[in-house]
Amino acid sequence: MIKKIDHIAIAVQNLESALETFRNVLGCAPGAIRIEEVASEKVRVGFITIGESKIELLEPMSDDSPIAKFLAKNGEGMHHIALATDDIEKETDRLLSVNIHPLSLPKDGAGGKKIMFLHPKETNKVLLEFAQKQHQPIEDKAACNQ
Repeated sequence: MIKKIDHIAIAVQNLESALETFRNVLGCAPGAIRIEEVASEKVRVGFITIGESKIELLEPMSDDSPIAKFLAKNGEGMHHIALATDDIEKETDRLLSVNIHPLSLPKDGAGGKKIMFLHPKETNKVLLEFAQKQHQPIEDKAACNQ
């Protein structure tokens, strides 16, 4: 079952610069920001917590990463919307039963989550991600505007 919007992801050229901009816009304490690398996707990720959701900023780690290709084609901006689910396998099966095909089977992603994407051609030109917590998430030190 889909629980909520987990995060909104934005592709950026420079993670530090984008984090500074969003931190200032949102009024975040520096502790509200967490950065990690996802080597399998060749991306650095900055998370900014806002209530129960996050903004996820994505910076490519190499020219052949999916985010680098996205930036070359589209420039900086909205990349995807992630939906939190408590059973990604069940959601994958449900989607297949209504003839919506994931880009891949569920796999490990950022923030200790199992993820799966749907191609924008199947979802009105919006890249959708399904995300399920696999283990206890890293506690954010602070959230914005709290």
